[in-house]
Amino acid sequence: MKQHLTERAVKAMVPDADRDLLVYDDEVTGFGVFILRSGKRGFFLRYRIAGRERRFTIGAWPTWSVTAAREEAKRLKREVDAGNDPLGKRIEQRNAPTMSELIDRYLKEHAVNLAPRSFSDRTSLLRKLVEPEWGTRKVAEITPEDVDRLLAKIAKGRPRPRKERPKYKRRHAMAKARPTPIRANRVGEILRKMFNLAIRWQMRTDNPVVGFSRFPEVPRDRFLSADEIKRLADVLAEHPNRRCANVIRLILLTGARRGEAMNARWEQFDLENGIWTKPAATTKQRRLHRAPLSRAAVELLRAIRASVPADCPWVFPGEIKGNPLREMQTFWEGVRAKAKLGDARIHDLRHTFASLLVSGGMTLPMVGWLLGHTQAQTTLRYAHLYDDPLRAGLDQVGDALRPKLRLVRTDATPEHAA
Repeated sequence: MKQHLTERAVKAMVPDADRDLLVYDDEVTGFGVFILRSGKRGFFLRYRIAGRERRFTIGAWPTWSVTAAREEAKRLKREVDAGNDPLGKRIEQRNAPTMSELIDRYLKEHAVNLAPRSFSDRTSLLRKLVEPEWGTRKVAEITPEDVDRLLAKIAKGRPRPRKERPKYKRRHAMAKARPTPIRANRVGEILRKMFNLAIRWQMRTDNPVVGFSRFPEVPRDRFLSADEIKRLADVLAEHPNRRCANVIRLILLTGARRGEAMNARWEQFDLENGIWTKPAATTKQRRLHRAPLSRAAVELLRAIRASVPADCPWVFPGEIKGNPLREMQTFWEGVRAKAKLGDARIHDLRHTFASLLVSGGMTLPMVGWLLGHTQAQTTLRYAHLYDDPLRAGLDQVGDALRPKLRLVRTDATPEHAA
């Protein structure tokens, strides 16, 4: 059925109770209006491309007027004449992957190969900070402006439950938001990698996170002083929890990361030769790390070995049989308070270990090797600790070059002086 479509004509069309009706326009070939049995009306364009007949729905009437729908039909016909398929493009956009799907694939195919701690951190950041904002959006829709807005929001921080239990009925009081610029930078780095993978997976052709604006970061240089180390040692010596106390001792003696120490297995240690071989699966860089041990560290491990059941593979067994120690934060907070260490973290013990080595004259490459750093830039944060050894060397050079002073007798008479 063909007729000249007008607003009055479309409005006057009577629906059929038995079937949907199609009425074609006599001006634009393939353009028409459909009338559903329910009475709803809309415009469509029927066209043929690559031997296939397609019907593209333009929109509902009266949201779309007859004039606007006819002009849209003309535009679509020009696309078809150029070899494009408007309906195929719409279906492709509708089925395009969302950010939730990209996050799922990133975690399952890439992040799962990282260290457990890194995988957990990435999962938390993406699920809590990115997915609520972008989850339903298409991967191809994200723009650099979207990235900047998201990172700026993350940098502002968000309210968090207080640790202490409040006196009033609400179980967790919400503390005020604190700025978290470093977290925003980490999210930016994760997104940059994720969108690089999206390009490889043909989800989009460019990376909107390249060159994102990083927030300034001030590295934390917290080292325990000699007095703080002594106070810590005294508290550890008297603490009844020997297992957790020995974890702290091992970190301070080896510079190991907390996870490396807590998940250490006896098979990794050669106490005869004083070697700790950390498997790639347990290190942050996912590389095998072979580190020498000091005599003090070997003595500590021998003492621990004597107190652990012979059939236990873990240096620090956990409360659940067959598992290593899992929780240290509560213990550390108590020890830190007793030793009056202020805001010191467990990770600062690693910095303290490095600072003692550098202050003693060990070279930065050697310190980096002991810490398991794969990039020299990471170890350069300790370069300023060379000041005292360098100053001592400069003083020695100065003493060698200083001219010898001549002694003058103050009791000499003028004639003797002459």
